[in-house]
Amino acid sequence: MNRKYIGGRLALWGTAFLWGTSFVIVKNTLDSIGVLWILALRFLGAALLLALAAGKKLSTLDRRSFIGSVLMGLSLAAAYIFQTYGLAHTTPGKNAFLTAVYCVLVPFLAWLVYKRRPKAVHVLAAVLCLIGIGFVSLDSLDSGFNIGDLLTLICGFFYAMQIIIMEHYVGNGQGNAVSISAVQFGTSALVCLAGALLFESFPVGLSLSAWLNIAYLSAVVTGLCFFLQAVGLEHTPSATASVILVFESVFGVLTSLLFYGERMTVKLAVGFVLIFLSVLLSEAGEEWLNKRKTSHT
Repeated sequence: MNRKYIGGRLALWGTAFLWGTSFVIVKNTLDSIGVLWILALRFLGAALLLALAAGKKLSTLDRRSFIGSVLMGLSLAAAYIFQTYGLAHTTPGKNAFLTAVYCVLVPFLAWLVYKRRPKAVHVLAAVLCLIGIGFVSLDSLDSGFNIGDLLTLICGFFYAMQIIIMEHYVGNGQGNAVSISAVQFGTSALVCLAGALLFESFPVGLSLSAWLNIAYLSAVVTGLCFFLQAVGLEHTPSATASVILVFESVFGVLTSLLFYGERMTVKLAVGFVLIFLSVLLSEAGEEWLNKRKTSHT
């Protein structure tokens, strides 16, 4: 194992961990600032950091990649808005695992857009995921969904759409990933800022801890994690990388148990395990099965 092998995997594990910590931090920050202002400040800070990192490369972004980046930013803004409003009405652990459902949705949206029929492993993943959602979200058969859980599931659709748009418009970013992300985050910032100015009062008298949380979300969870993810993907096979990044939801639950006081029940644990397995199957199951077939031939 060389340094690039180890460094790539450490970067991805760091990304998954930092993303996992963000659920509790956002939940605590919601006590002092509105959803749209949190997101506007978070995306604005990340966009500025990435624009500085991109430098002159930002002006070389071609028209197709620019349009794709804007559309990705719109989807990302919608995803985070639904996710964060959902987080206001559910626990960080449930929010983390239900967000991960987007991985299962991607093959089916690709079927709708690109006419690529999902494999059997994707169908199995979807069935496991639906059962897991039932365990996590339904207190009883006639209780219905908690509004926070329902909003979180909707956010998963927009995360999946962002990936579909990325594949269609900027699948070949030609090494300009930083510029693409800067435009994407800038678009998300403008959408959330417009919403914040229209629907929320301007935040005044914020505590130091609230500002530190926003700075952490912007610079570390968004800006730094983008860099770590890019480094990790450069030196790690996509199937391996996707499995590592799935652990974001696991770290989200662990931080919620340790720092938010979320209680783990048997029903929740079963639901989390089923959703986790469904995401693993959706992300890496096909490649794993192909490797097994190859090894037996």
